[in-house]
Amino acid sequence: MALSISAVLLLLIVVVLLVRKAGLKAGHAVVCILLGFYMAASSWAPTIRELTNSVAGMIGGINF
Repeated sequence: MALSISAVLLLLIVVVLLVRKAGLKAGHAVVCILLGFYMAASSWAPTIRELTNSVAGMIGGINF
């Protein structure tokens, strides 16, 4: 659960920065958000979840 909230906050910050700094239009951001909702309800959702968990685990395992 904590990973999901962190990922959502990180992606929200990225979208806000893209809208403000990189010229992403608000309409495009809304389309991206809707795509995310529809993909979460698709058959690809478990694969995407496993991929993001694997990447997060790999990043978490890096020792500095």
